[in-house]
Amino acid sequence: MIKNKNITLLSHILVWFVLFSMPYLLSYGQEQEINRVVIHFWIPLALSAVLFYLNYFVLIDKFLFTKKTIWFIGINLICIVLFIYFKETVEDTFFKDIAKKRPSSSDSSGPPFKMFIYVQMVSYMAPLLFSIAVKTTKRWVQTEAERKEAANFKLQSELQHLHYQLQPHFFFNSLNNIYAMVDISPEQAKTSIHSLSKLMRYMLYETSEESIALTKEIDFMKKYIELMKLRVSDKTVVNYSFPSAETGIKIAPLLFISLIENAFKHGVSASKASTIDINLTLDNQTVLFTIKNHNFPKKTEDKSGSGIGLPNIKKRLELLYPSKNSFKTFVKDSRFYAQLEIETN
Repeated sequence: MIKNKNITLLSHILVWFVLFSMPYLLSYGQEQEINRVVIHFWIPLALSAVLFYLNYFVLIDKFLFTKKTIWFIGINLICIVLFIYFKETVEDTFFKDIAKKRPSSSDSSGPPFKMFIYVQMVSYMAPLLFSIAVKTTKRWVQTEAERKEAANFKLQSELQHLHYQLQPHFFFNSLNNIYAMVDISPEQAKTSIHSLSKLMRYMLYETSEESIALTKEIDFMKKYIELMKLRVSDKTVVNYSFPSAETGIKIAPLLFISLIENAFKHGVSASKASTIDINLTLDNQTVLFTIKNHNFPKKTEDKSGSGIGLPNIKKRLELLYPSKNSFKTFVKDSRFYAQLEIETN
């Protein structure tokens, strides 16, 4: 912020320095009459600078932006009249030789005196309009920056809310699965609790970043799948395939876990054989995640899950990868398919 202010100040100084140097820049090598330069160029330019900064720092904010337009116009007209009077007085007092050459109201050889005054008034309109343009542009840029900052804050808040929503959902479903194992296999339940603690440590301490290495997310998914396999019977076959090499790809954390949860929730039956196929493949910087499982929809009275998983994914994809994702789910031949494609570049 301080650096930007310094750049702005230097740019203003440079502009006015160039403007005050114009008579010498335009007539380099020619003899200059200093009095004529002072009265016809430097004094009007100094008054223009006063008018510019008076509007820039005071009048535009106080009157124009608060819609007190009549006051704004009136004060500027008074200022311009006073500046013209001041210039004429200085010219008559200190530069009498030049003042004699000024057209008078009775002089028919040159332009009328009124026209001379009108030209001066119009010349002061340039710094006034330029001040309005600069101030309005600055205000628009500031407003736009504030709007973007507010939108970004809202986005981060939404993502954080979705992230915090996902954690209890994951924990709740995992505890339900472990609870089902307590009476059947206490040892497996103990192992599951230990595995769950590792997964929760990952969720709490490593997924707070906006993006993490895909390899870390893959390792997390593998551990979760192995945990879930402990509670399914021999009638359920779970196959999964992930890239084993370091990819260098980074991705938003916990985007796929809800799909895996959903597969174990709806793709497993206590009495029927079932298969869950999980695959993640890469095409340059594009990640393609697919799940295929038998479909055993839960009854409406089954409260083993909160049902927020898929809506959570859709909302996070909308916020994190707008126009860079493809997500679809469908049922075909009694099997549920979920396909998620993300462009990470």
